[in-house]
Amino acid sequence: MSIAAEQPAVSTSREPSFLVLLFSRGSVIAGSFLIALMVLTAVLAHWIAPFDPNALNIANRLQPPGSAAHLLGTDEFGRDVLSRVIHGARTSLAIGIAIVAFAVGIGTLIGLVTGFYNRVDMVLSRIMDGLMSFPGLVLAIAMTGVMGASSTTVVLALGIVYMPRVARIIRSAVLVVRELSYVEACFALGATRFYVLFRHVLPNVMSPIIIQATFIFSYAVLGEAALSFLGVGVPPTQPSWGNMLAEARTFIVLAWWMALFPGLAIMITVLGLNLFGDGLRDALDPKLKGR
Repeated sequence: MSIAAEQPAVSTSREPSFLVLLFSRGSVIAGSFLIALMVLTAVLAHWIAPFDPNALNIANRLQPPGSAAHLLGTDEFGRDVLSRVIHGARTSLAIGIAIVAFAVGIGTLIGLVTGFYNRVDMVLSRIMDGLMSFPGLVLAIAMTGVMGASSTTVVLALGIVYMPRVARIIRSAVLVVRELSYVEACFALGATRFYVLFRHVLPNVMSPIIIQATFIFSYAVLGEAALSFLGVGVPPTQPSWGNMLAEARTFIVLAWWMALFPGLAIMITVLGLNLFGDGLRDALDPKLKGR
């Protein structure tokens, strides 16, 4: 009688890919839909906006929403509210992306250097602590007051406000990674600090960088709207959601739609970014992958 050798059971189950794990969350799907909606609105603004956002028509000023010509009504100068909301998406998202690039890029570099080089850690960390000690909006208003109101000033001011947060988080992650055995092995094999920092440490701290980028994007949209609302942000000639809210203050009783629709646009954008950021954090955190 032949005895068949027992073959070990081979598991064919595979670990789900990152994208499958990410988009298995309802919050990520909802957030992605809202973000995609706003991005498409900004990209296609020139084609889908029914009117020039700055075209004046005094005869049709303060028209309520619902008409065939002006779906969301008009403002105090007869400008189409829908067209201004659509073009405001382009302004807000473009400034938000620029702020994220500035804050995350410079903040990541500072976090890597302070976490890996003890000699400069004390100086740069104290500078970051000093910037974080100021209320963010107050610091941004002071900077825009000195440099003048413009889109570039808003990017620099809010970028400097959010940069220390990124630097502190990346520094903490680098302090953990640099003590791992494979980093010590690289030094033992003769690798330079620069090579180890950008070849081995940086890829292993990308998760907090990506997560912070999504949340800073939402903070940037709110910050730009707040500065424009206070009159120290985007110039009034450029359509933005913050400028629309500032203009609506005087007419909030007579023309409620002037404040409602740009406010909804801000809410939808920030909600989408926060939902996507929460899901991305859960997908990248090993402790939360199974939840």
